[in-house]
Amino acid sequence: MEELEEEESRFSSKALEDFRLIDMAVEGDDASYAKLMQRYKRPVYHMILKMVRNVDDAEDLTIESFAKAFRSLHRFKKDFTFSTWLFRIATNNTIDFIRKKKLNTLSIENTFTDDDGQSVSIDVEDENLDPQEETIKAQKAELIQVFVDKLPAKYQKLVRLRYFHELSYEEIAVELDAPLGTVKAQLHRARELMFEMVKNKRDHI
Repeated sequence: MEELEEEESRFSSKALEDFRLIDMAVEGDDASYAKLMQRYKRPVYHMILKMVRNVDDAEDLTIESFAKAFRSLHRFKKDFTFSTWLFRIATNNTIDFIRKKKLNTLSIENTFTDDDGQSVSIDVEDENLDPQEETIKAQKAELIQVFVDKLPAKYQKLVRLRYFHELSYEEIAVELDAPLGTVKAQLHRARELMFEMVKNKRDHI
């Protein structure tokens, strides 16, 4: 009881509602995953977009961030808000992507404010790649492979070229001898389907 009272005094009503949704999600309630994604998809996407400055990459990284978070949700500790935890996962995943791509970004903000108005630091390490990079890459490939296998056949090659071979939209259009607009539209639809997988089905992640 004391622990519950202490929790309620430390966190906002929104953070407490997140905790309830997390408990329900871990217990098997798919609708709770959907509610958590609905709450945070847009702010996570906009944060990532500021870092990578590319709409397509930001959407891809948003999918990855939620998939990683939901896969680890059973390990979430209520020591801080869900938004803090989720933003850290999203930021670290995006920084890993930026280093890998060696993108030139105008700035990476080192702090953001969570739901309770607390300033949260994001540690941006130096340019040396993390020694666990290969493990991270393997986990990411495994994660996306699960998605690809469950997509309709017409999207699978597109997604493999985009995520595994890391081709640009233009390169995919050349590879498949398809109009660029068609490639963009089909990849957008494939991404929507992957979001649905993350949102609705725990066993997909």
